[in-house]
Amino acid sequence: MTEQAVPAQAEPDQTVTQPAPTVRKLQPLRRLLPFILRYPVRLALTIVFLLISAVSSLSIPAVLGGAIDEGFIEQNLENVGRYGWLIVGIAAIMAVASGARFYFISVIGERVLADLRQAVFVHLLRLDAHYFDTNRVGELTSRLNGDVAVIRSAVGSSFSLALRSMVTIIGALVMMFLTSPVLTLAVVIAAPALLLPLIAFSRRLRGLSRKTQDALADLSAMATEMLGATRTVKAFTQEGNQADIYNSRSEDSYRAEVRRLGARSVLVGMVIFLGTSAIVFLVWWGARSVFAGTVTAGQLTQFLVYALMASGALTNVSEVMGILNTVAGATERLTEILDTDASITDPADPVALPVPALGTVAFEHVDFGYQTSGYERVLNDLNFTVGAGETVALVGASGSGKSTTLSLLQRFYDVAGGSIKVDGVDIRKVRLDELRQRFAYVEQEPTIFAGTIADNIRFGKPDASFEEVEAAAKAALVHDFVLDLPLGYDAIVGERGVMLSGGQKQRLAIARAILKNAPILLLDEATSALDAQSERLVQTALEFLMRGRTTLVIAHRLATIRDANKILVLDAGHIIDQGTHDELVAKGGRYAELARLQFRMDEAG
Repeated sequence: MTEQAVPAQAEPDQTVTQPAPTVRKLQPLRRLLPFILRYPVRLALTIVFLLISAVSSLSIPAVLGGAIDEGFIEQNLENVGRYGWLIVGIAAIMAVASGARFYFISVIGERVLADLRQAVFVHLLRLDAHYFDTNRVGELTSRLNGDVAVIRSAVGSSFSLALRSMVTIIGALVMMFLTSPVLTLAVVIAAPALLLPLIAFSRRLRGLSRKTQDALADLSAMATEMLGATRTVKAFTQEGNQADIYNSRSEDSYRAEVRRLGARSVLVGMVIFLGTSAIVFLVWWGARSVFAGTVTAGQLTQFLVYALMASGALTNVSEVMGILNTVAGATERLTEILDTDASITDPADPVALPVPALGTVAFEHVDFGYQTSGYERVLNDLNFTVGAGETVALVGASGSGKSTTLSLLQRFYDVAGGSIKVDGVDIRKVRLDELRQRFAYVEQEPTIFAGTIADNIRFGKPDASFEEVEAAAKAALVHDFVLDLPLGYDAIVGERGVMLSGGQKQRLAIARAILKNAPILLLDEATSALDAQSERLVQTALEFLMRGRTTLVIAHRLATIRDANKILVLDAGHIIDQGTHDELVAKGGRYAELARLQFRMDEAG
């Protein structure tokens, strides 16, 4: 079996599920600004059309007031018609500007959505193995898809509505002041009584929105995990139990969303009640002013229309605030990923590996322990070398440090002590992509992607021609079974290669490694889970792959490493014995005992 880091709770600086204090309000939305500011022309056009539509809408009440005073009050039908045509012209301008504003802000929203999703995905690919040891892939997928989709409403229609409403409120207040300073002063005095409860309640709403997103992510993580292991679930007849767990978590998500919707409903109700009360007060106060002769009926109508526009805009702002609080929670969850730094990075001043490659490996007094298990030592003073073209096998019980050795060699983790050298250079001084180009890796359970046969082989060299793919397939004994498929190399293998047998998947991985043509080959128990016929085919393919390459191989099947130049026997992270197969059998130690037991079982089988 392949050793893996034991999952544990992430360190505070690595966790992506920390709840956020609600007092931060909408600050996470600032992180969207760099994505929006990448498109200054579209943004400028949006603002221009926004201002044109806002000014147009604010002009209509002023024209309406004139129509009432100069038309209806004076009973002048010609003035009514003249003002009516003016309103129609202003409405036409407002319609064109509003349509253009909606188009440009929506395009910006979709562009920002794509850019943000790409940025998060690329950053996730660059994070080190420890991050994925401590965070579930299902939850990360939920953030990448669900949270990014939530943000669409902010950078599209919600931002547009918020900006338009704010401009409308400011413009309406200015026009109200020009119409009647006294009535406007009353509005300004009453405004804090309306706004302070709304602001206080919106803070609570954001905290509830974050909890809703976390509950959805937890639900998505479980679904991803279970649907990816349906055969195991069925084999252990756990359908009912897992369904109950999923239903329980689904109810948790439902309750979190109901609490959020309840809070948002209260917020909307507060806005409607307070806004309506304010309008009633203004009508009463305005009527007094008309009776007193300080304002005309047209000016009062004009003022009330502006007040209604401001009230409607304020209602829109409250609606948008509810949306933006949800978006702020989603944005914060995504920026937590973007703010997470990889612990394994390229050196500041990288050293180039020798060209052509030598193919040598040296472990010099290496110590290592996984962070997830409290840095308990997995490897202790590991010390060995592999010469160019040599085959070195690692043997030992599960948990002895074999797979950890290969992970450290590829710098998925950094050593706690000592050093690892490839071609004489400490791997911590080499750029990661240059280092990993030196290795071809064949796992015990190879990763097969949900594409075609050709796509999976070409993964080792994306720009390879079909002739190169076919040559690698023939060398790995893939070509024969591919010819039997109706679509040949264009056949879809299904998610994780479900359409292929274990031996076919293993040979496909070997073909991928052959195509990569790296000087150092890493084999992690590549034949341990196969039947006898598949093992013979895979072993034949491996012999072709190993030819002329430096090879480190982990094997439980000792018959596959009889010809290794050196065999290292590991126990609890120590090398307790080493030598060739014949030398170790002659010594009569741990290896000899394993070999005798295994060969006896093979003969019995």
